[in-house]
Amino acid sequence: MYVSSTDYRGVVNAKTRLHFIQKGSRVFARYAGGRVKRGCIVGTISGSELVFRYAQLEDSEQIHGGRSICEVQWTEEAGLRVIEHFTWSTRIGSGTNIFVEIR
Repeated sequence: MYVSSTDYRGVVNAKTRLHFIQKGSRVFARYAGGRVKRGCIVGTISGSELVFRYAQLEDSEQIHGGRSICEVQWTEEAGLRVIEHFTWSTRIGSGTNIFVEIR
């Protein structure tokens, strides 16, 4: 997936690529690109709600993380889309990012 929309409080951007793996209700992802050197997501999905925690090593060499509650959608035009509502645990702020399937 790629980041199609980034909140100003977010760190991911159009250069960030996410690779999700789902086994039953468990979800795992790795991501990198832009200001993120390496990131990891661990969570669960129930219906169209994805809940996860994330941790990332940024280009500043700092490690940051938080939690997200997401809406998972399917569209004919874009395919799979994840609307992420994140809240930082290691810095102040929250916001919304949108991830879209790479086709």
